[in-house]
Amino acid sequence: MPIEAKCLCGSVTVTLNRRPEYLHECNCRLCRSTGARWAYAAPADAAVRGETHSFVRSDKADAGAQLHFCPRCGTTTHFRLTEAMVAMHGDTIMGINMRLVNPEDVAGVELRFPNGRDWDGKGPFDYVRDSVVLGALD
Repeated sequence: MPIEAKCLCGSVTVTLNRRPEYLHECNCRLCRSTGARWAYAAPADAAVRGETHSFVRSDKADAGAQLHFCPRCGTTTHFRLTEAMVAMHGDTIMGINMRLVNPEDVAGVELRFPNGRDWDGKGPFDYVRDSVVLGALD
């Protein structure tokens, strides 16, 4: 069953063709500022409808994510890998902001809390607290 993430004004929709196994609520500055809970998918497993603008942070020489947002309401909808990351690893992953879906669509999904603030960009994340399973009202 597809899951739809819609921006506040409804101009941008990201459709994920499968239910995510888990979500990340990262504590890095970028993720905190966007308020996102990320599901990850291969670009072929998601479809974006509507015009988006994008942003790549300039405070990191090796920024890996290009954030996309609605130009009308400003809602962050998803991210794609930057050109530099695609050149190194291929266009293998994107993130979808699951705060934009109906809570019922992610009920029962594990929510993880990676320590992106202290992550050096190499290897797996450490986590700042234990994961939880989302209910229909989370």
